[in-house]
Amino acid sequence: MTARGVLTMVGTAVGGLIGWSETAPTADPASLRELFADFGVEVGPAAADLTEAVRAFQIRVGLAADGEAGPATVHLLARYAAEARELTEFRHAA
Repeated sequence: MTARGVLTMVGTAVGGLIGWSETAPTADPASLRELFADFGVEVGPAAADLTEAVRAFQIRVGLAADGEAGPATVHLLARYAAEARELTEFRHAA
């Protein structure tokens, strides 16, 4: 199994333990870019762009800034993305 596969499996397990109400997010590049886009961060197409976006996010939220999208990073990224979607929906409903 690849390292990314292990991270995805661990993220899913952690998500089950902490009670994600929807399908647990994955650490694949496309999913990460979508999560960043949900709160207005456009990530470039290069792998280095995604690594830098993850690193900047980790610094912002107080995680170890290694640029790797591990379970804690993915969980917080998904949580903030969900909150941003809810805020956008609220603004459009008002």
